[in-house]
Amino acid sequence: MSEPNFKLLDHFHNPRNVGKIDNADGFGRGENPINGYLTDIYIKVEDGKIKDIKFKTFGCVISVTSASALTEAMKGKTLEEILSNNNPIITLIKLITREIGEVPEKNWHCPPTAVLTLLTAICDYYRKKGEEKKTLELEKLIIDVKDYFDEYKSMIGK
Repeated sequence: MSEPNFKLLDHFHNPRNVGKIDNADGFGRGENPINGYLTDIYIKVEDGKIKDIKFKTFGCVISVTSASALTEAMKGKTLEEILSNNNPIITLIKLITREIGEVPEKNWHCPPTAVLTLLTAICDYYRKKGEEKKTLELEKLIIDVKDYFDEYKSMIGK
Protein backbone atom coordinates (compact mmCIF):
# COMPACT_ATOMS: atom_id res chain seq x y z
CA MET A 1 0.00 0.00 0.00
CA SER A 2 1.28 3.47 -0.84
CA GLU A 3 2.20 6.15 1.68
CA PRO A 4 -0.70 8.49 2.58
CA ASN A 5 -0.60 11.95 1.03
CA PHE A 6 -0.39 14.08 4.18
CA LYS A 7 -0.45 17.41 2.32
CA LEU A 8 -3.70 16.47 0.63
CA LEU A 9 -5.21 15.17 3.88
CA ASP A 10 -4.22 18.36 5.71
CA HIS A 11 -6.03 20.53 3.15
CA PHE A 12 -9.05 18.23 3.37
CA HIS A 13 -9.27 18.08 7.17
CA ASN A 14 -8.29 21.75 7.60
CA PRO A 15 -9.45 23.51 4.44
CA ARG A 16 -8.28 27.10 4.14
CA ASN A 17 -10.49 30.02 3.14
CA VAL A 18 -13.86 28.30 3.43
CA GLY A 19 -16.81 30.65 3.39
CA LYS A 20 -18.46 33.44 1.50
CA ILE A 21 -17.53 37.10 1.01
CA ASP A 22 -20.50 39.44 1.16
CA ASN A 23 -20.32 42.09 -1.55
CA ALA A 24 -17.51 40.24 -3.31
CA ASP A 25 -15.80 42.06 -6.16
CA GLY A 26 -15.93 38.83 -8.18
CA PHE A 27 -17.87 35.60 -7.91
CA GLY A 28 -17.45 32.38 -9.82
CA ARG A 29 -19.32 29.10 -9.83
CA GLY A 30 -17.73 26.14 -11.53
CA GLU A 31 -19.44 22.85 -12.19
CA ASN A 32 -17.42 19.77 -12.92
CA PRO A 33 -19.20 18.12 -15.88
CA ILE A 34 -17.69 14.72 -15.03
CA ASN A 35 -19.27 14.36 -11.58
CA GLY A 36 -21.54 17.40 -11.18
CA TYR A 37 -19.65 18.78 -8.17
CA LEU A 38 -19.86 22.53 -7.65
CA THR A 39 -17.33 25.05 -6.39
CA ASP A 40 -17.97 28.73 -5.64
CA ILE A 41 -15.15 31.25 -5.27
CA TYR A 42 -15.53 34.81 -3.99
CA ILE A 43 -12.78 37.41 -4.40
CA LYS A 44 -12.15 40.82 -2.89
CA VAL A 45 -9.68 42.87 -4.95
CA GLU A 46 -7.76 45.91 -3.76
CA ASP A 47 -5.17 47.75 -5.84
CA GLY A 48 -5.23 44.92 -8.39
CA LYS A 49 -4.42 42.27 -5.74
CA ILE A 50 -6.57 39.56 -4.29
CA LYS A 51 -7.05 40.90 -0.77
CA ASP A 52 -9.41 38.11 0.30
CA ILE A 53 -10.66 34.91 -1.28
CA LYS A 54 -13.13 32.32 -0.04
CA PHE A 55 -14.62 29.15 -1.43
CA LYS A 56 -17.48 26.77 -0.86
CA THR A 57 -17.65 23.41 -2.56
CA PHE A 58 -19.90 20.43 -2.87
CA GLY A 59 -17.47 17.78 -3.92
CA CYS A 60 -14.97 15.05 -3.20
CA VAL A 61 -11.70 15.16 -1.25
CA ILE A 62 -9.74 16.33 -4.31
CA SER A 63 -12.30 19.06 -5.08
CA VAL A 64 -12.08 20.44 -1.54
CA THR A 65 -8.29 20.24 -1.36
CA SER A 66 -7.86 21.80 -4.82
CA ALA A 67 -10.01 24.79 -3.90
CA SER A 68 -8.29 25.13 -0.53
CA ALA A 69 -4.80 25.03 -2.02
CA LEU A 70 -5.64 27.36 -4.90
CA THR A 71 -7.33 29.99 -2.73
CA GLU A 72 -4.45 29.89 -0.26
CA ALA A 73 -1.92 30.43 -3.04
CA MET A 74 -3.90 33.31 -4.61
CA LYS A 75 -4.07 35.55 -1.54
CA GLY A 76 -1.97 38.65 -2.13
CA LYS A 77 -1.30 37.87 -5.80
CA THR A 78 -2.07 40.48 -8.42
CA LEU A 79 -4.57 39.57 -11.11
CA GLU A 80 -1.88 40.35 -13.68
CA GLU A 81 0.50 37.96 -11.96
CA ILE A 82 -2.12 35.20 -12.06
CA LEU A 83 -2.92 35.70 -15.73
CA SER A 84 0.35 36.94 -17.23
CA ASN A 85 2.18 33.73 -18.10
CA ASN A 86 1.79 31.84 -21.38
CA ASN A 87 -0.61 29.24 -20.03
CA PRO A 88 -2.27 30.30 -16.78
CA ILE A 89 -4.50 27.21 -16.72
CA ILE A 90 -1.58 24.76 -16.64
CA THR A 91 0.32 27.01 -14.22
CA LEU A 92 -2.63 27.06 -11.80
CA ILE A 93 -3.18 23.29 -12.03
CA LYS A 94 0.54 22.70 -11.37
CA LEU A 95 0.36 25.08 -8.44
CA ILE A 96 -2.48 23.01 -6.95
CA THR A 97 -0.62 19.73 -7.37
CA ARG A 98 2.52 21.27 -5.90
CA GLU A 99 0.50 22.28 -2.84
CA ILE A 100 -1.50 19.07 -2.33
CA GLY A 101 0.82 16.51 -3.88
CA GLU A 102 0.15 14.05 -6.64
CA VAL A 103 -3.48 13.60 -7.66
CA PRO A 104 -4.61 10.07 -8.59
CA GLU A 105 -5.24 9.72 -12.33
CA LYS A 106 -8.93 8.92 -11.72
CA ASN A 107 -9.26 12.40 -10.13
CA TRP A 108 -7.45 14.49 -12.75
CA HIS A 109 -10.74 16.18 -13.57
CA CYS A 110 -11.02 17.74 -10.07
CA PRO A 111 -8.27 20.42 -9.90
CA PRO A 112 -9.45 22.11 -13.12
CA THR A 113 -12.79 22.81 -11.43
CA ALA A 114 -11.06 25.09 -8.92
CA VAL A 115 -9.19 26.77 -11.79
CA LEU A 116 -12.41 27.20 -13.80
CA THR A 117 -14.10 28.75 -10.78
CA LEU A 118 -11.23 31.15 -10.04
CA LEU A 119 -11.10 32.30 -13.67
CA THR A 120 -14.88 32.79 -13.62
CA ALA A 121 -14.60 34.94 -10.46
CA ILE A 122 -11.84 37.06 -12.03
CA CYS A 123 -13.90 37.37 -15.22
CA ASP A 124 -16.88 38.56 -13.13
CA TYR A 125 -14.62 41.14 -11.46
CA TYR A 126 -13.48 42.54 -14.82
CA ARG A 127 -17.03 42.46 -16.19
CA LYS A 128 -18.28 44.52 -13.22
CA LYS A 129 -15.48 47.03 -13.82
CA GLY A 130 -16.47 47.30 -17.49
CA GLU A 131 -13.12 46.01 -18.73
CA GLU A 132 -14.31 44.33 -21.90
CA LYS A 133 -10.89 43.27 -23.24
CA LYS A 134 -9.96 41.50 -19.99
CA THR A 135 -13.43 39.94 -19.81
CA LEU A 136 -13.03 38.48 -23.31
CA GLU A 137 -9.55 37.14 -22.48
CA LEU A 138 -10.93 35.40 -19.39
CA GLU A 139 -13.90 34.00 -21.32
CA LYS A 140 -11.44 32.38 -23.75
CA LEU A 141 -9.53 30.80 -20.85
CA ILE A 142 -12.81 29.54 -19.36
CA ILE A 143 -13.65 27.89 -22.69
CA ASP A 144 -10.19 26.26 -22.69
CA VAL A 145 -10.88 24.71 -19.27
CA LYS A 146 -14.27 23.47 -20.46
CA ASP A 147 -12.56 21.97 -23.52
CA TYR A 148 -10.22 20.10 -21.15
CA PHE A 149 -13.26 18.53 -19.49
CA ASP A 150 -14.61 17.48 -22.90
CA GLU A 151 -11.27 15.89 -23.79
CA TYR A 152 -11.16 14.13 -20.41
CA LYS A 153 -14.70 12.79 -20.92
CA SER A 154 -13.78 11.36 -24.33
CA MET A 155 -10.60 9.87 -22.84
CA ILE A 156 -12.58 7.98 -20.17
CA GLY A 157 -15.45 7.14 -22.51
CA LYS A 158 -18.21 9.29 -21.00
